Amino acid sequence: MRIAIVADAYAPLRTSAAIQLRDLAAEFIAQGHHPTVLIPVPGLQSTWALDNIAGVEVLRVRSPRTKDVGYIRRTLTELYMPFAVLRGLRQSTLSQVRWDGVVWYSPSIFHGPLVSALKRASSCRSYLVLRDIFPEWSVDMGLMGRGLPYRFFKTIENYQYSVADVIGVQTPGNQAYFSNWSGRSKRRVEVLQNWLAEAPDTGCSISVRDTPLAGRTIFVYAGNMGVAQGMGILLDLAESLENRKDIGFVFVGRGSDSQRLRNDASARGLDNVLFFDEIASNEIPGLYAQCHVGLVALDPRHKTHNIPGKFVSYMQCGLPVLASINPGNDLAALIKQGKVGRVSTDTDVESLGSMAQALVTDITLDENFKNRCKTLAARLFSPEVAVKQIVAALQA
Repeated sequence: MRIAIVADAYAPLRTSAAIQLRDLAAEFIAQGHHPTVLIPVPGLQSTWALDNIAGVEVLRVRSPRTKDVGYIRRTLTELYMPFAVLRGLRQSTLSQVRWDGVVWYSPSIFHGPLVSALKRASSCRSYLVLRDIFPEWSVDMGLMGRGLPYRFFKTIENYQYSVADVIGVQTPGNQAYFSNWSGRSKRRVEVLQNWLAEAPDTGCSISVRDTPLAGRTIFVYAGNMGVAQGMGILLDLAESLENRKDIGFVFVGRGSDSQRLRNDASARGLDNVLFFDEIASNEIPGLYAQCHVGLVALDPRHKTHNIPGKFVSYMQCGLPVLASINPGNDLAALIKQGKVGRVSTDTDVESLGSMAQALVTDITLDENFKNRCKTLAARLFSPEVAVKQIVAALQA
């Protein structure tokens, strides 16, 4: 199949979305398909550029910056983004290509006009890979009311859903959100698990043994540090375990809350916590090889379900998890049933601290922890499974 993959991030960017889409495109090729990634790129010298990135055809199109800018500017530039990509596509050497299917990744919620145009031109089906239910989560977090801005984003969100033939959500719990949408003919919502290709340990620029935390059992967090993660409880956890000189915490990444968390740790005088800047995705296995437990945090105000990409990466590298997540999240059952760690949904630091200490004991006594994690990753979170599922939906 000739497949258009629409997104706003791709390799060599280091975001979880960019890494997921890189692995997805590579797996499409491995299964005999021809994917082309269509992405907006700020600062591109020409209107468009057609590249080959690790064997994948990538059409990069000049577009305004949508990341690390103010909310109003970001909204306006994201609103324009799909039209910029469509214009670049029509001016490129791919303008006459007929697609057998369109796959797009959300966030962003603004790709709808581009996907609609591609579908009409090629008379093909589309598959929405939905990793973020916005603006609902923003309302849950108290970042937005249900006034005019909400209604604007809700209109954009609903239009995106209207051009999808199939929507792949992260967990069964998210399917209820689409009960009205999926009731219409020829529409379907299904669970499409996150995925991550296996990566070798090629080393890491971070060396824990050369830090004050050398020799300790290391709890690691690698990924975005933003409002949605609610990571304050992880610092509370570190502070509650400061007397345990055999336990340390390593935080790696970037995000809107990164500097605030660093400042908070410094103000508390925590000597069991280290922060590092974001590292390349190929260094992650080397980082995890030096650690013992992966940390997952989601703000308890969330009402939607989420299986973060970092959880998938922990499983793949055989790291059990300690998770503090919102009540009712399907991830809790997955962790408990798979016996791959401990999970808290009550925001009680004392309870989380007890789980952390119990987990330190568990991983010492239970030699099968690593194998259970890797088995879960192979069964649920492989690109091979994801591509087969998407192709089946596009061919239906």
